Amino acid sequence: MPELPEVEALGRFLDAHLAGRTVDRVHPVSVHALKTYDPPLGAFEGRTFDGAGRHGKFLDLRAGELHLVVHLARAGWVRWSDRVPTAAPRPGKGPLALRVRLADPPGAGFDVTEAGSQKHLAVYVVTDPREVPGIARLGPDPLSGAFTLASFAGVLNGERRQIKGVLRDQSVLAGVGNAYSDEILHAARMSPFKPASGLREEEVARLYEAIGATLTDAVERCRGLAPGELKEAKRSGLRVHGRAGEPCPVCGDTVREVSFSDSALQYCPTCQTGGRVLADRRLSRLLK
Repeated sequence: MPELPEVEALGRFLDAHLAGRTVDRVHPVSVHALKTYDPPLGAFEGRTFDGAGRHGKFLDLRAGELHLVVHLARAGWVRWSDRVPTAAPRPGKGPLALRVRLADPPGAGFDVTEAGSQKHLAVYVVTDPREVPGIARLGPDPLSGAFTLASFAGVLNGERRQIKGVLRDQSVLAGVGNAYSDEILHAARMSPFKPASGLREEEVARLYEAIGATLTDAVERCRGLAPGELKEAKRSGLRVHGRAGEPCPVCGDTVREVSFSDSALQYCPTCQTGGRVLADRRLSRLLK
């Protein structure tokens, strides 16, 4: 799933490639992906992009008062081409969800795609990004000045959930998902199932620093990369997520995994749980 660092890089790439360029055609291919109907997608045709950015994990492509907002969900991506096909794509069961063709220079543009059979990618056309429900409920961006140690400590005070779930909650922290929450907790030397309300002051500070350092490092690894290079850049930079069975790069212990119905987390017992191996949630209660 694209998270804050990858969406930040996609936003920078699109900002550099779209600003000042006019839209020729917009082809909505997946009806299920389009979540708004007024203004229509066709309202972008003939308009000039001002630039692109992000809100959490949402891409925001700006053209005057209109915003083309895209949430890539678990398996969505953006594919740039200097020459997209001129023929209108046919709706079907393929990965293509949206195609934008530019008029200047003729033929350049990008596709928004979604792999797999579960289709959760979402496209919105709005005049204010806050009209998108997911953006309206976002918490502070962890790379912004609004995210301070004091504000983070305030959120955790009285929080009954385990810290892994808190970090993934977009209303608490915008842009962090399954992969980077694993990486943050590994950097903070903290169990993913530690109750958030039980963190000591020193642990809150350590976790806050790990959030900033982990995401900043990931953003820097992605800087200047084309969309097609970002997935590998993410994979190569991960220490524990997706690396079950491999040695921890910090201590050498074996990275372990806890599986859920539709996802999994990875952690290092030595670095994070005092050497204890967490039980698989599908089989028994988790060890704290």
